[in-house]
Amino acid sequence: MTDKLQSASNPQFALSDIAVFTLSGRDCIAFAQAQFMSDVAALGDGQWQWSGWLTPKGRVVALFAVVRHSAERLDLVVLDGDVDALAASLKRYVFRSKVAIETRGELQVSGGFFLPAQARGAQATLDGDGFELDVGSPAQPRTLCVRAIDPVLTHDADAHHAWRAFDLAHGLPRLPDDQHEQWTPQQLSLERLRAFSVAKGCYPGQEIVARTHFLGQAKRGLAALRGAPQAAPGNEIVAGDQAIGRVVCTTGDLLLAVLPIDGVADTLSVDGVQVTPTPLLDGLAR
Repeated sequence: MTDKLQSASNPQFALSDIAVFTLSGRDCIAFAQAQFMSDVAALGDGQWQWSGWLTPKGRVVALFAVVRHSAERLDLVVLDGDVDALAASLKRYVFRSKVAIETRGELQVSGGFFLPAQARGAQATLDGDGFELDVGSPAQPRTLCVRAIDPVLTHDADAHHAWRAFDLAHGLPRLPDDQHEQWTPQQLSLERLRAFSVAKGCYPGQEIVARTHFLGQAKRGLAALRGAPQAAPGNEIVAGDQAIGRVVCTTGDLLLAVLPIDGVADTLSVDGVQVTPTPLLDGLAR
């Protein structure tokens, strides 16, 4: 991977665009199972999975990791967006459920390109109020840590770019504000990350997701492209003289776009700059 971080004075750095909130109470698992697109009920204590929250029309509102601490506590590691607004939106669906939703501003998310001390795959390491996740691949280890705020851990622009490049190269979209509620899980190819379920019970958008899956109606999916560092989310991908897709997210000259899954024969471009398809990497499914 060309964007691999080679070295850093401090191997761990702040990930200020990632935040955490907690679901707690005796109904927190049932609440999450009814709201989120993954099979939260399948998690055991100390396990985690990729997940998300959808609109009733099956569009992705937010992507996050769900970490199960116990039968009465889940932590959500929210990749992008306003975590306070997301928590407030979820609170509207609590009704009489015994679940509390609390943003965790006292916790800091950090990352590093090193092997976790104990966490492996979908098994997290829980440490009091914090935890550690294995978010790497066999080719490149990565560790995500959630701990009390440490002023020593600061933003590192090069490391942050490498972190986002790893996400995008492995097909984990990093959605800017204008790309929320735009795409279905299948259009973002989130089955590659095992981030949604078509077998569990109802959740917002489930009917759209299941119908697309069982009727084989997915016509577009996620693709990685290189060569247009000026590209921005929402830009059209053009083949010949026809717009065939849109950019979802970018970092440097690497971008993710939603394109026809059957592929295209013509040269692709963004704003007149040619882009080259590059295979999505495996290893980030949990």
